[in-house]
Amino acid sequence: MAIKSVSIRIEEEMLKKIGYIADYEGRSVNSHILVLIRENIRNFETENGKIEGNIKPEVNVKLSRK
Repeated sequence: MAIKSVSIRIEEEMLKKIGYIADYEGRSVNSHILVLIRENIRNFETENGKIEGNIKPEVNVKLSRK
């Protein structure tokens, strides 16, 4: 699977807060954002049906401590 890079613009305060949450969960900010994206995709597919494709959303993220 190819790993792609995405750059985003984010307010400093929001980055600090997401960094705090990521640290609390034992993840990097990057890994935590991937967790949030995966949750969003899962919720979308639950409501709207599966998005077709060869996508494995469980790859490359450390599991939560919880």
